[in-house]
Amino acid sequence: MRAFLLVSALLLASPALLASTIYKYTDANGVVTYTDRKVLGAKVIVFQDAMVENNDQQVYVSTKKHDGGETLIVHNDLYAPVEIELKIESARNVSGVPAKPIRWVLTPRQSMRLLTLVPTGEGKADYRYKLRYALGDPRAQHATARYPLPWRGGPFRVTQGPGGKYSHTGAKGRFAIDIAMPVGTPILASRPGVVVKTENQQTGRGNNPAGNFVRVLHDDGTMGVYLHLKQGSVAVREGQRVDAGSLLALSGNTGNSTGPHLHFVVQRNVGLETVSIPFEFAQPVDSLPNFAVGGER
Repeated sequence: MRAFLLVSALLLASPALLASTIYKYTDANGVVTYTDRKVLGAKVIVFQDAMVENNDQQVYVSTKKHDGGETLIVHNDLYAPVEIELKIESARNVSGVPAKPIRWVLTPRQSMRLLTLVPTGEGKADYRYKLRYALGDPRAQHATARYPLPWRGGPFRVTQGPGGKYSHTGAKGRFAIDIAMPVGTPILASRPGVVVKTENQQTGRGNNPAGNFVRVLHDDGTMGVYLHLKQGSVAVREGQRVDAGSLLALSGNTGNSTGPHLHFVVQRNVGLETVSIPFEFAQPVDSLPNFAVGGER
């Protein structure tokens, strides 16, 4: 508990402190402490909260050879639209190569024949392709900016807000909010939508900075992401429809986390880049809560 309170205090410190190095050490009594002062035997805490989920190659290209040539098929196995860009490189002895990269928006769980390359017969046909993609439809428009508190319990405290110098600096997490809360706090869907992606098996820091998480595609095309969840607590499955207030998981301390908290961020695709966007909670985090309503309580 002492370590949790100390790191929360550090995260709420002045801008000068936010730019300093943070150290973690364990004293003779086994108490873990975070401090901005260098202590013999202390480890430097590196904040690299990239918050990037691994999509496990769920957006990919396959090829199909036939008498007319070779057709490239792009697949989206995710429960969300994706914007893709396919570029043909180093093409030799083939026709049908587009002058510019092909961009398209694939709907959830869609496969599409994108182009066919035909051998010219002048030598060995050869080419390479490069696929880029981003979650979300770039045409999505954020329909609301005020979100019900996505948890049950509290009141709690914000330990890092938008533009926080520790980890809210990149495009994907610039407008994220970290809320310190005990492990096991029920996390609720703040808005209705479809569960796009989950991670439920990480323990401790794990292999993913986001830890265990749930990503929900809202009806307006934006996405809410709930990170650092407790291992084994995710209560929803990919492709499942959830209402506002539906139980998603329990809060935890997994991934790149300095202490038990929820990292909540809203994102949208702005053109082959999924970025965080500004939002507000409908009430102060440290006030008596009026939680997201509806769904399973």
